Amino acid sequence: MYRWDPNTGENPRYDTYELDLDDCGPMVLDALLKIKNEVDPTLSLRRSCREGICGSCAMNIGGENTLACTRAIEEYEGDIAINPLPHMKVVKDLVSDLTHFYAQYASIKPWLQADTPAPPNKERLQSPEDRAKLDGLYECILCACCSTSCPSYWWNSERYLGPSALLQAHRWIMDSRDDATGKRLDDLEDPFKVYRCHTIMNCAQVCPKGLNPAKAIAEIKLKMAERQV
Repeated sequence: MYRWDPNTGENPRYDTYELDLDDCGPMVLDALLKIKNEVDPTLSLRRSCREGICGSCAMNIGGENTLACTRAIEEYEGDIAINPLPHMKVVKDLVSDLTHFYAQYASIKPWLQADTPAPPNKERLQSPEDRAKLDGLYECILCACCSTSCPSYWWNSERYLGPSALLQAHRWIMDSRDDATGKRLDDLEDPFKVYRCHTIMNCAQVCPKGLNPAKAIAEIKLKMAERQV
């Protein structure tokens, strides 16, 4: 397991822990919490829901970005290598610094932008067909597994928004209740923000919710091209 404490001034290291799996829960997160609670209380990690909903426990397990709470220990043979999410600054141990990741999410303005006032005493209505267009988009839990598995994001993260932010951008572009589609596409018109995606598909492979950010990015590119015709 990757260990690093910035307060010690020491280099990062790998520690090995052995556990009795007969006295441990079935998930990798159970093992991590057992280590923290019973073996080494200095271990730092994020966790919250334990149900694959919050995305807090995203990390690299066995060489793949995933959620510790949804990965069973029995899925792995032998030793399990556990690291923080790759190509991100590390706060401590398995805790990655997501400040820039969240700032990119905020930059796509992930809220409804409507020019018309809301109907009195009721919600803005949407047809079942329009609502269905949001399936595969709204389920993103912002765990950062996809963005930190993307080579284009590794090398261009200061300018390329990455799979997660662009999936969310597409979610609002496709929302029939939103009146800012043109403005949203204008904001993405940049050589780096969208077009650094080369359809490598790592994002779709690692998404713990089974989403396909690469497809969403391709649809954004298509909408941009259609505006030029």
